[in-house]
Amino acid sequence: FSISTYNKMWADAQKDLDIQLQREREAFLQPEQDLLKVFKMLATSYVKYVQIFRTLETAHDQLLHQQKRAAIRQVLDGVIGRILEVKKEMVDLEKSEFHYMDNILEDLKLLPEDIEVPIPRYFIKDQLEVLQQREKVLDQILLEAGLQAEEPVEAMTFEEAIKIIQVAERARQGRCRAAYMKRIYLAEKRAKQPKVEVTTGPSPDDAATRIQKVWRGCVQRKKTEKLREEEMIFLGMVSSAALRTQTATSLPPHLKAMSILQMDAGQVNALQGDIQKRDDEISIKNKLREAEGLSIKETLRDQIGQCFIECRHIVGRFPDYPTEEAGGSMAILSQNTPEQVAAELAAKMEKALEKKDQKGKKEKGGEKEKSKDKKEEKAKKKVRASCKDEGWKMAPSNFLSIMEEGNSQYKAVWQNRDEGWNFLQDHDPELMKEEKREEVEKEIRVQVDALMQQKLENLKLAVDGEKSTKPKKGKKSDKVRAAMMSLVHRTIDSLYKELVEEGLLIKPKTVNLSDYVGKYSYLGTTLRQADIEPMPSLADVRQLIALYGILPLGSQIVHEKAPLVKALLLAGPAGVGKKMLVHAICTETGANLFNLSASSITGKYPGKSSLQMMLHMVLKVAKQLQPSVVWIGDTEKIFSKAASKADRETGPKRLEKMLPKFLKALRAPDRVLLVGTTNRPFDASLKPFCKVYQKIIVIPRPDYASRFGKYLWKHIILQNGGAITNLLNISCLANVSDGFTPGQLIQAVQTVLTKLRLLQMSRKPLRTGEFIGFLATQDPVYREEEEAFK
Repeated sequence: FSISTYNKMWADAQKDLDIQLQREREAFLQPEQDLLKVFKMLATSYVKYVQIFRTLETAHDQLLHQQKRAAIRQVLDGVIGRILEVKKEMVDLEKSEFHYMDNILEDLKLLPEDIEVPIPRYFIKDQLEVLQQREKVLDQILLEAGLQAEEPVEAMTFEEAIKIIQVAERARQGRCRAAYMKRIYLAEKRAKQPKVEVTTGPSPDDAATRIQKVWRGCVQRKKTEKLREEEMIFLGMVSSAALRTQTATSLPPHLKAMSILQMDAGQVNALQGDIQKRDDEISIKNKLREAEGLSIKETLRDQIGQCFIECRHIVGRFPDYPTEEAGGSMAILSQNTPEQVAAELAAKMEKALEKKDQKGKKEKGGEKEKSKDKKEEKAKKKVRASCKDEGWKMAPSNFLSIMEEGNSQYKAVWQNRDEGWNFLQDHDPELMKEEKREEVEKEIRVQVDALMQQKLENLKLAVDGEKSTKPKKGKKSDKVRAAMMSLVHRTIDSLYKELVEEGLLIKPKTVNLSDYVGKYSYLGTTLRQADIEPMPSLADVRQLIALYGILPLGSQIVHEKAPLVKALLLAGPAGVGKKMLVHAICTETGANLFNLSASSITGKYPGKSSLQMMLHMVLKVAKQLQPSVVWIGDTEKIFSKAASKADRETGPKRLEKMLPKFLKALRAPDRVLLVGTTNRPFDASLKPFCKVYQKIIVIPRPDYASRFGKYLWKHIILQNGGAITNLLNISCLANVSDGFTPGQLIQAVQTVLTKLRLLQMSRKPLRTGEFIGFLATQDPVYREEEEAFK
C-alpha cells in the first residue's frame, strides 16, 4: 500500500470515531431501565471501538511520519482504554467474562474474526533496544550461574567422525590439485600466445577525462534511478517492499542474504530520517531554551511565590511543598483557587487523622470487622436497589476526554493538511516547537522547584519560626527493618542478578498470542437463550488474555486510567495451554517473568523476614523494570485447606498471608500483573483464594470447531514439519480427539513425526491411523471434570 492509503485509513478511523463519540453523548447520558437494550448498546459500542482500534493500529504501524504516529498513538491509547471500560460495564451487567454477540455481528454484517482484538506492534518496537540488551544480560547471568548451557552439541560415533575427516581431507586434496593444474594450463596458454609489440598508451589528460566521463555517468544513472523509485512509491504504483525485493534479487548471490537483512534492519531508521530529526530536535530545544528559558523561569517563580502568599493568607501558614512524585510545583499551580487548595489541605489532614484512628482500632478483634463488612454489604445492596429504581447509567470515563482531544487535534492540524510536497514524510519543525516547548518547561520547572523549595524553608523559618518535618513511617520489627535497609543500599542490577540465580526470574519462551489457536463458538447465544451457561471457546480465552493481560501492560496511560486488574487466575485441566498464555503475555509486551511457583520457592528464603525481603526484592525489580509478570504455578498449594508444618515454614503455604499485602503495594502506575495457574482449584480454600485473584478465567478443552479445519490439528502438524494430504482425514481426527487437550495433541504429533518419519514424508504421506495409537494411551478430560471447573 502507498502512503496515501494509510492516510485514508487514518482519516476513515477518525471519522468513525467522531460518529461514535457523538452517539455515546446521546445514548449514554440518560438512565435506561431495559437491561437488554443496555447490553445491545454496550456490545455495539464495543464492536465499533474494536474496528476503530484495528484500523488505527495498522495506520500507526505503517505510516512513517513521526508526528502523525504520535497523534495516532494518543487516540489509540484512548480507544484501548475505552474498550476496557466498556468491557467492564458488560461484565458487571451480565455477571460473566464471556459475551456472545452473534445477533449484533449479523446486523453489522461482520465475522467474529473482524472483532479480534489486535496486539499493537509498538509495544515491542518502542522498547526493542532495551529488550535486546536485557536479554543479553539475562543470558550472561544464566551462563555464569551454570543454569543455561551455551549450545547443545550433538554427539557422534567414532566412525562418523572419521568419515567427516576423510571427506574434508579428500576435498582439500582435490582443491590443491585443481589449483596446480590451473597454474600449468595458464603457463602453457601464455607460451602459445604470439608476442605483441608494446605501444604507448593515451596521455594522462585523456585517461583522466575518460575516467571522469565513466564516473559521472554512473553517478547520474544512480541518482535518476533513485528519483524514479521515490516517484513510483509516492504515486502508489510500486510498494517499498517490492523495491527491496527487486534490489536484493539484482545482487550477487553471496551478498543477497546480507543485503536483505541490512535493509530490513535499517529500513525504519533510513526512511524516517531519525538522525536528522534528532539533530533538529536538539537545535530547536536549544533555541527555545535560549529565547524563552529566562521568561519561563521568572513566570514560574512569580506564580509559585504568589501561591505561597495566598495560601498563608487563607490558611494561616505556608503550605508544604509537594514532592517530585506528587508533581512538584505542578500540584501547586493547578487550576484550583486558593480557597480550593486550602480545602484540599484540610481534607488531607482529616484523612491522616482517620488513618491513625483506624490503626489504633485494628487490634481489637475480628467481630467489629465482620459487622463493618455486613454494613458495607447492606450499603452496596441499597446502592444496587437505587440503581434498579433509577435505571442503568454509564460510569464516568477516563478516556473520552483523551479521544476528544485527539479528534480535535486531528481536525485542527491534519485533516485538511496538504502534504503533496512531503515525499519522504519528514517531520514538521513548527509542530515540533510546541512539543519541545513543553519539554523545556519541564526541565526548567525541576530547577525552579529546587530553588523555591529552599525559599519556602527560609520563609517558614523566618516568618513562622518552624522547620519542615518529615512524615514518620510505620514501625516494623528489627529483623524486617534490617532486611529492608540492606535492600535500600543495593542496586537494581545486583537484585536482578540474585533473583535470576535463585531461579525466581526466568527467561520467557518466545510465544505469540496468535499461536494459541482456536475458533469462536457459534452456539453461545443459543445456549444463553435456553438458560444454559456455555463453556467458553479458546478464541474467547485468547480475547480475555489480550484485554486483561496484554493491553494494560503494554501501555502506561491505559494501565493508569483503565479499570485496574492486578491479579489474574487461569484455571483448567493440565495441557490446555495455561503456561503458554503466561509466556505469550511476556512475549507480546516485553515483560519480565518472575516465577514464584511452589516448586521454585520451596526451601528458599526461610523465615518470615527472609520471605518479606524476597517479595520486596521481586516488587522493587518488577516496578523498576516494568512491565513485569509475577507467575505462580500450582497456586492452589498456597491456599491449600490442609498443609503440614513444613509447608507452612518453608513451602508455598507461607505466601498465603503475604500475597494480599503484595497486591496492596501495587498502584495504578505500576505495570505489574500477578498471574496464577492451577489445574486443581477445588483443593484450595476458596475465600482467600478468590480474594487474591480479581479475575478468574476458566480454560476449557477444545471444541470440535477448534480441533477441525485450519486450527489445532492442522496447525500442530504443519508446525512440526508435517504435510497435509488427502490421505490425512482431519475431520476424523477432530472427532476421535474429543476431550483431549492441546497439550496431548502436540505430544501425539511429536511422537509420530520423528526425524526418520519426516525424511519418509515425500514417498510415504501421513495417514490418520498413525495418530490414533498415541491418543488411545492417554486419558481425556471427561465432562464431569469440566463441570467441576465450571
